[in-house]
Amino acid sequence: MHFLTSNAPFIAPQNSIQKMMLWVLIALAPGIITMIWQFGYGVLFNIIICVSTAVAAEALMLYLRGRHIAPFLSDLSAVVTALLLALALPTLAPWWIPFIGAFIAIVIAKHLYGGLGYNPFNPAMVAFAVLMVSFPKSMTVWMLPNDLLPSGTSFTDIFSIIIGSTSNNELADAMTAATPLDDMKTRLSLNQTTDEIQSASIFGSLAGQGWQWVSIAYLLGGVVLLFKKIISWHIPAGLLSGLFVISALFYLFEPGVTPSPTFHLLGGGAMLGAFFIATDPVTAATTLKGRFIYGALIGVLTYIIRTWGGYPEGIAFAVILINMAVPLIDHYTQPRVYGHK
Repeated sequence: MHFLTSNAPFIAPQNSIQKMMLWVLIALAPGIITMIWQFGYGVLFNIIICVSTAVAAEALMLYLRGRHIAPFLSDLSAVVTALLLALALPTLAPWWIPFIGAFIAIVIAKHLYGGLGYNPFNPAMVAFAVLMVSFPKSMTVWMLPNDLLPSGTSFTDIFSIIIGSTSNNELADAMTAATPLDDMKTRLSLNQTTDEIQSASIFGSLAGQGWQWVSIAYLLGGVVLLFKKIISWHIPAGLLSGLFVISALFYLFEPGVTPSPTFHLLGGGAMLGAFFIATDPVTAATTLKGRFIYGALIGVLTYIIRTWGGYPEGIAFAVILINMAVPLIDHYTQPRVYGHK
């Protein structure tokens, strides 16, 4: 009698890296479309430069390390990293900002640690943090939402600023402004109340003008990832609840000088961070309890950096710092092994 034999594993895996990354790209689509709608075609320039640079850097590093190029490029991990970085960058950033950022993310934050699966820190956030520290002026001025742009602003104007072919500083100044988080933080330091600050045109009914819709779009994309079981609910729930609880506590005690929890959740990169950045399976905690704690710590630290730190947005720095604590979190949150006390 002949028996069919095969090698392990006998149960086929449900998700490959390529499939998971493809679903992340699909889930990012609503946020990308909304960002282009609200902040113009500078988003596309960032995406094109970041993705092309990241893919080229990935291929170069694989070649230098003697690895097969095609299998690693086709897993789409470099594309996802580049896309997350591009969406975090100002939409009128000069072309060399996304170029340098994508190079740092792939070469330094990923391959110098051994490549996919070995990097201890989120590559996109490492690149963002380096750019923020190195080029603070270029990284803190964002293009105004389309509804607030001066009449007559054209695609050519945006393109000329990005590639640096114009010296018209008045045009750039008319098209840019601080983000709602940055504006809120600066004017609170001048002893203005939140009601006075939010009467400005860059603020909407929920958070920042344009930003609130982008955050909602990322939330919808995150729900898609949860539904497809690409990510679990623990990290997003931990991050958003941590950010909500600490901001709500301060808002209850000091309502006139502290932004509302809604503003913190929808006014910056909290939704992008909760569903797409902090959930990176390589750098996040692995136990279920640890994932919730990991997310909650990022949420709390994000609030602390936003409120008392030197930067208006804290997602990137919070993710990197809590990445360092992942081994400790996993160590103390191991589930009980069957048969042991």
